[in-house]
Order: sequence, then structure tokens, then C-alpha cells
Amino acid sequence: MTALRLLPAQFSLLLLAALFMRVGVPLILIVPLTLMLMGALLVPWPEVRALMTAALGFGALIWGFMTWLRVQERLAYGEPWSRLAVILAGVALFTAWSAWLVWGNRKRDMQRLQENSPAEPSA
Repeated sequence: MTALRLLPAQFSLLLLAALFMRVGVPLILIVPLTLMLMGALLVPWPEVRALMTAALGFGALIWGFMTWLRVQERLAYGEPWSRLAVILAGVALFTAWSAWLVWGNRKRDMQRLQENSPAEPSA
């Protein structure tokens, strides 16, 4: 189940890296690409979850801001804007959904982590 929850997050991080490259800030590419690598190498899930969720949540906000910015630009030039708004809003919602998938089912994962931890020796 963890791998299925990780696939949308990996795709969203890849889209976020493409956005940073398109905007012209290639140095920030390190963050989503590092998180993708951590997910692909199966770094222990509880340690990565908060970092990946924060990056995806911030990415959803960036996509929302980019949607608003591009729609305002299209309106200023009198060009059609509805298709652009639907596509970029869909990407923002997909990124938010993938963040929710990564963060979801915390109780079950924490119980699994506690079950796998070694018991304390009794004195």
C-alpha cells in the first residue's frame, strides 16, 4: 500500500521540478528530486512522510499561485483563459491530493512501527 500511495507523490514532485525548471530556478530542483530519490530508495517511511507532505503542500500552493498569475496575465492580454485555469487547477488539486495520500493512515503506520520495535528488557 505504501508504494501505491507514493506513486502520485513521485509524479507530483516531478511536475514540481519541471515547474521550477520552467520558471528558471534550477537550484530549487534539488528539493523535489531529493525527495523522489528518498522515496525510490525506500528510506524508512515515517521519517520521510512529514518532509514529503510539506513539500507537496507547498507545491500545491505554488501551483495555485501560478494558476492565478497566468489567468491574470491572459485576462490582461484578452486571451482565452478557461482551459489554462482548469488544467493548472487540476495540477494543484492533484498535488494536494498526493500530499493527503502521503500523510494519510498515520495511525496504522505508527502502530506498525511500534510493533516492529524491540521490546524493552525487564529488570
